[in-house]
Amino acid sequence: MNNLLIVFAKNIKLGKVKTRLAKTIGDDEAFNVYKHLVALTEESTSKMTGCDVHIYFSDVIIETKWKGKQKFVQHGNDLGERMFNAFKGGFEAGYQNIIGVGTDIPDLNEKIMQNGLDALQKKDTVFGPAEDGGYYLIGMNQLLPFIFENKPWSTKGLLDLTISEIEINGYNCEKLEELNDIDNIEDLKKSSIAEKFEYFF
Repeated sequence: MNNLLIVFAKNIKLGKVKTRLAKTIGDDEAFNVYKHLVALTEESTSKMTGCDVHIYFSDVIIETKWKGKQKFVQHGNDLGERMFNAFKGGFEAGYQNIIGVGTDIPDLNEKIMQNGLDALQKKDTVFGPAEDGGYYLIGMNQLLPFIFENKPWSTKGLLDLTISEIEINGYNCEKLEELNDIDNIEDLKKSSIAEKFEYFF
């Protein structure tokens, strides 16, 4: 198998997930939103064919999630280090095309993820832009450490800065469709799962 999908999953812990959203709707409800998002991500990623799927949990492995998939614990001092280590492990294991996704994009589906893998047949890197200026999907067909180093994580300029650096270093990039990730109440209101949680508004 040449293709690998990495899922970066924060463990579902009360008071530790969707903290910006929790400031508006409380820890219990933010927990429920994130639990639903993880379930959606598990469903969509489990439909992927033609690639292996590795799950990287933030703290501890949860055996009841993503049954039958290889599971690991993230390692690193920040998001960049954790993603770098996961991608590095994938390339060292022999995979040629690797994409990584998070667990807070309700509209992420198997078609979009497959498009990400397909893009790496022609491009060095691929990104799924998020509406907040970051990205919900990252992929590459060779390990490019600088992508993960000294980045303003969780800021509006993240994706533009990353792509600029990629091009300066002589590599190219494909961008997928833009999606909304859920970080705060406004994101939730305009999301495809808003109806399920509209009693918050």
